[in-house]
Amino acid sequence: MKALSGGEAILPASARHRSRRMVRHTWPAARDPRREPPLSTRLSGIDRVFKALADPGRRRLLDLLYQENGQTLTALCEHMDMTRQAVTQHLQQLEEANLVAIVWRGREKLHYLNPVPLHEIHERWIRKFERGRLAALRDLKKRLESDDEA
Repeated sequence: MKALSGGEAILPASARHRSRRMVRHTWPAARDPRREPPLSTRLSGIDRVFKALADPGRRRLLDLLYQENGQTLTALCEHMDMTRQAVTQHLQQLEEANLVAIVWRGREKLHYLNPVPLHEIHERWIRKFERGRLAALRDLKKRLESDDEA
């Protein structure tokens, strides 16, 4: 192959024949706002957290990481009643919601609980309610439940 001025190259006959069949990739066009999903369908960070917390399997994974942080996929799969692929997909959604952080140690991929998004939810949605009223309601619920058992 010989180079010409201007960045072109002269290819051997066999290569020239193949090059006609090659697909040429172009740069993607500028973003068209008409093709982007509406704002209502795009998820913000806190929406991803709520979506991740909506599934009981993902909440179970978070509980397992709370009990013992820094587990491998294999260790997490031992405690789950689902396939390895399903656990992987749930972990991926937890990563996208920033609830799980990944650290590579050699060939091992360790999963760690990231409590920051949960704290942000607490600050935004729970803290604004009075703790005293919530504690009183919790105590009342426990008393009523214990009366039902007796």
